[in-house]
Amino acid sequence: MDSQTPTFEVHLEKLTYGGEAMGRLPDGRAVFVPFGLPGEDVRVRVVFEKSSFARAELLEVLSASPDRIAPKCKHFGKCGGCHYQNLTYKNQLQAKVEILRDQLQRIGKIENPPVQPVVASPFEWNYRNHVQFHLTAEGKVAFVNAKGNSTLPIEECHLPEAGIDSFWRDLQFESNKDIERVSLRAGRDEELLVVLESENPEPPELEIEADVSVVHLFDEHPVVIAGREYLTIRVLGKDFHVSAASFFQVNTGMAERMVEHLLAKLPLTPVSTVLDVYCGAGLFSKFLASGCVRLIGVESSESACEDFAINLDEFNNVELYEGAAEEILPALAGKIGDISCMIVDPPRAGIEKHALDAILNIKPGVLAYVSCDPSTLARDAARLVSGGYRLLEVTPFDLFPQTYHIESISIFEI
Repeated sequence: MDSQTPTFEVHLEKLTYGGEAMGRLPDGRAVFVPFGLPGEDVRVRVVFEKSSFARAELLEVLSASPDRIAPKCKHFGKCGGCHYQNLTYKNQLQAKVEILRDQLQRIGKIENPPVQPVVASPFEWNYRNHVQFHLTAEGKVAFVNAKGNSTLPIEECHLPEAGIDSFWRDLQFESNKDIERVSLRAGRDEELLVVLESENPEPPELEIEADVSVVHLFDEHPVVIAGREYLTIRVLGKDFHVSAASFFQVNTGMAERMVEHLLAKLPLTPVSTVLDVYCGAGLFSKFLASGCVRLIGVESSESACEDFAINLDEFNNVELYEGAAEEILPALAGKIGDISCMIVDPPRAGIEKHALDAILNIKPGVLAYVSCDPSTLARDAARLVSGGYRLLEVTPFDLFPQTYHIESISIFEI
């Protein structure tokens, strides 16, 4: 829509999942406005609309919320990476609890959801051990802009860990259309891994002056250009081998708190059998394996499965099945006996329907659901409750300060 599109004055009512504030247009439709805050009167321009709702860009804050603060980063409002730098951290945490509760009530139809106090991040800034950049046509590092339609060259970012933060500004690329994304990952002892993601199977030619590992990744197949293909991340005194193509939690301090939470909440005994679905490189399994008689991991990523095998090599009571949960779980049902505890840590899309059917068939005594999306958690929670489970508690963990993302661990009991 062009600049002739009419503007509206809107009163914003609440923050919603996705980083936007909701208000009402004169015709009564809900309108969602990025970078606005509850209680504010704003002038907006509609940029997308349907019969039931619209999205708008914030043009002017007419009456500011008393909770509004100055953002730390010069790119805030233009960059798509952060959503809440205009709120104090305390208010960010409160907003996330309210949004999580609202999603469980509206989507999950769970009355008075047992949402616990949020576990705050030990660091509000410089907490990410993994940052992914795009490149401009000129080869400069950039993020996707707030509108999601182009790249934004950046001069500062306050989210990466110190090791990444002191390195990324020195990245220089010739105008190279073969590189789709550049990831920087930090491990222990200031170890850095640069991952060049590409749709071209041929690695780019590079001059490397820094003491870092560099890996070219095409279709999840790594080629080492310098150093080695993995890094080591230490969590609660245990070292994890994490390959270039493998997922690992980006906030190491909060990964530790999630592990401690699961160890405290899962009723493990020496005769327990534990099923860890979407187990990744084995973050949770490595801490649980010593407390049970049998641990079974399920993971679809080939790279993560290789890491899992390395990270849990010390244990003789661990099995790993490589494949999609919706294929592996139905095949395991009825063949693995009673499952005392199950952990699921699915991607943003939540648990696939056939996988959830199989979970209800396996009927673990206790199910810990690690979620990175409250809307799909709410959807899956409704099915688990209708399948006979009770939702005992939901604990939010703030892995992503300054953003709308909400991680949580829910405990269900049959």
